[in-house]
This record gives sequence, structure tokens and C-alpha cells, in this order.
Amino acid sequence: MNHIPVFFLPAMSVESGSYSPSASKPERVVVDWQSQGLPIELRAFAPATVDDLSHVHAREYVKGVLAGEIANGHGNTNRKVSKSCLLTTGSFMAAAEEAASNGLVACSPTSGFHHAGYDFGRGYCTFNGLMVAAWKMVARQWSVAIIDCDAHIGDGTENILNRRRLQDHVHHWTYGRDITSKFEWDRFERKIRTFIDAFVNETHADRRIVFYQAGADVHVDDPLGPGEHGMFDSEMRQRDRLIFELCRTHQLPIVWNLAGGYQRDESGEIPKVLELHRATMEECVRCFVNAADQ
Repeated sequence: MNHIPVFFLPAMSVESGSYSPSASKPERVVVDWQSQGLPIELRAFAPATVDDLSHVHAREYVKGVLAGEIANGHGNTNRKVSKSCLLTTGSFMAAAEEAASNGLVACSPTSGFHHAGYDFGRGYCTFNGLMVAAWKMVARQWSVAIIDCDAHIGDGTENILNRRRLQDHVHHWTYGRDITSKFEWDRFERKIRTFIDAFVNETHADRRIVFYQAGADVHVDDPLGPGEHGMFDSEMRQRDRLIFELCRTHQLPIVWNLAGGYQRDESGEIPKVLELHRATMEECVRCFVNAADQ
């Protein structure tokens, strides 16, 4: 692999009018990666459709949000914001297809999924692209493992898993449930290894894929993160390296996205968030591009 496939279209990025910078992150992140000379290859893709979303969401909810009659996950009825979610979900769906095809990795530079449930959106999440993509993969006889390393519990994902009875096909680990004390690397590594081992050894499908939410809000300084229980820069980089290397070792294709991250500087910009997302891409490159050259 010479480049990391990144599924991006400029229209994915919009100003949401909310506290979260997540809706406008895709373009900022991609520009940052390009400016740093990281070996990424931008790919176009089709937006998600109402039918795609309705596999895991109530159709009335989907139509209401897109029509501006029901608030999106950012708490407003801005149709431009809601329609951008068709692109972020489409990006993740396409990235999952690519990772399954190339057998290694793909990236969707997106956020705003895991708090969106069957008939609701909240926490800056409108539609659950993780679960839309998972439904598509399960329909093709794949098993899916979701490693959700955002700082918050993936309650929307759990809601859909229960409503759509997908627990036998989609294995879900949400780090937000585990933040109860100061971060300890050994404990975290053990939990990730145990989860991956169980996924490999206990699933019956011949085809397995990992979805990884590489949240930047687990950082110790994130205003919506776990505070003193959070990770430092080096620990977040270790986190990314561990997950990418485990997937490569077990021959598990992995598709990853950005998830949360809320640190701003005095001018309201997000350089620290971009730095943390850049570190994830650097570890992805190290594992899947540079390692292949050695």
C-alpha cells in the first residue's frame, strides 16, 4: 500500500452553529494532512440515501431531519447541516467497502455518529454512520467489531444494536464506559487485546472487519473529556499504534474515523485537535505504508 485511502468531499464540512467543531473538521483535517506531506489518496463517494439510513433509523426520523422538521444532532434544523450528514455517512460506508476490498485500511475523516440512535440524534450526532455501514457489511455476511475510543459512551450505537438485534454480528466496545479512574496503559492494552482476541476467536464469519473511532476528546486537556483521567499525547499515539498493529497482525481490515475533539485556542481555532488527528494518521501510515516498504 502506497497511500492511505481517505474518503472526502469538500461538502462534508459545514459550520454547524453549535459548540462542537466536528461538522467542519473534515476539510481542516484533510488540509492539515496534505500540508504535512502525509501519503493520503482522496477518494470520491456517493452520499448515503434515505433507504440506507432507514436500515438502522426510523424512516420518519430520517425524513423529518432532512426536511428540517426534526432537530439534527447539533440541536438545530439547518438543512445544510443535516444534508452534510448524508455525506459523512456515505464517506464511512465507502471507507468500509474499501477496507474490506483492500484487506488493510481506509479512513473516513468524519465525526458525529455514536450518540445517534434509532429515532433520535444528540451530542452533535445526527445519523449513526457506524451502524449504517455495519448493517451493509452484515448483509454481506461480514462480522463487525466497533472499537469506540471516543471519550463518551456510544449510547446511540447500543440503542440501534438492541433495536435491530445485531448483537450476534456486531461486537461493540465503548471506551467511555471504562473511564472510571486515571488512565493506565497496561489496563487499556489488556482490554483492547482481549476484545480483539474474542472477536477473532468467537465469531463464525469468515470475513471480519474493525471500525475504529479514534476520538481526540480522550485527551487530558479536552474540555469535554475525562480530565485528569484522560490520556496524554504519547498515550494516544500508543493507543492508535496498538489498534492498527493488532488489526494488521490478525489480518483484520480496519476503517477509522475522527470522532470527538473540542480543544480550542484563544482565537477559537482547533490546532491541538488537528495535531492529535494528525498523530493518528501518522501511526496509520507507519503501520500500513512504511511497514510495507521495509
